[in-house]
Amino acid sequence: MVFKTRDQAGNITTYKDAKRYYWLIAYASSSVTLITVALYAYTLATATLFIPLIYFFIVIPGLDALIGEDPYNPPDDVLAQMAEDPYYSRLVRWLVPYAWINLFAGVWLVGTYDLPLWLIVLFAFGKGLFGSGTIMLAHELGHKTNKTDQWLAKLALAVVGYGHFCIEHNRGHHVHVATPEDPASARMGESIYAFALREIPGAFVRGWQNEKARLNRKSLSTFSLQNDILQGYVITLIVFAICTALFGWKVLFLLVIQSVVAWYGLTQANYVEHYGLLRQKDENGKYERCQPRHSWNTNHIFSNLSTFHLQRHSDHHANPLRPYQTLRNFPDLPSLPSGYPGCFALAAIPSLWYKTMDPKVLEWAGGDINKTNRVDGYEPMGVSAANTC
Repeated sequence: MVFKTRDQAGNITTYKDAKRYYWLIAYASSSVTLITVALYAYTLATATLFIPLIYFFIVIPGLDALIGEDPYNPPDDVLAQMAEDPYYSRLVRWLVPYAWINLFAGVWLVGTYDLPLWLIVLFAFGKGLFGSGTIMLAHELGHKTNKTDQWLAKLALAVVGYGHFCIEHNRGHHVHVATPEDPASARMGESIYAFALREIPGAFVRGWQNEKARLNRKSLSTFSLQNDILQGYVITLIVFAICTALFGWKVLFLLVIQSVVAWYGLTQANYVEHYGLLRQKDENGKYERCQPRHSWNTNHIFSNLSTFHLQRHSDHHANPLRPYQTLRNFPDLPSLPSGYPGCFALAAIPSLWYKTMDPKVLEWAGGDINKTNRVDGYEPMGVSAANTC
């Protein structure tokens, strides 16, 4: 499709979105669980249950490295027209029921075949990696202001029992991002494991507090039926209970593990998105406005297409209501060394992560360690003392 606009002087701008149909790659990635279930049912080969892990940690980073990056932006003149094109929003919306189909396919597999416990754990872990993609869907939908997208976001989060995410993300993370007050912004010198222990409970508490405050302003009880967080949790509990009653306790094992892994997948994303970056305070003690430079960015093509431009995170935080298809790249942004799956693998080994990212954080801060968000007393790795202020 070609987008056209005409300015006041009569000049016409035309733009063809070369990625318009490449966004369907997100459906290919979302099909990994279904493909795995189908192949196992057909072959009974244990090796097929390794497919999600192989795809996530080998195929995606490999394609990112092979295909490279896409730094290009749509012209500013056509952004509004692209944002209004319903094709892009439909792609995200239709993936929500698909996420439920994937969930039920996994339940059917575990409930139908006599799999050993270790294989259920393996499959649940791999499924959870893609379950974190449902949180990504909720992230995109939850930034919309219409009731349809808000409810679809709630249904997406119910797949993995993370009903507080949109409340916490919109009212908490976007307000306090890149500050020590934000449990979802990682500090330099903080391992992914320490961050997870701080971020997961911290996000729940802050989300619950924000929703409680909203209901109190309306003179409603925290446990009102209008509590958006509880609505999502109720959906999860009902569906998980029915699946367990129909297929047995091993299914509950699958559901819990895939949910926890999906939560951790979100935590990994939060970890790499703001590691060490700090918004500075003005003379009144208030943090500066969030700018593109306060989020790590990556333009790796394949993983960005798989996640609806989630990795163009810099523009997202500067413009939270901007839809994924119009998110822009900027020059001189802090950039990750790989797409998210590659960075997740790197972060799993803290010493390698520090050696890779600490010099980047110091370079971003102009060599002044006091302008970074770091663990108290932490000395950056991979950086000589002479390079810090």
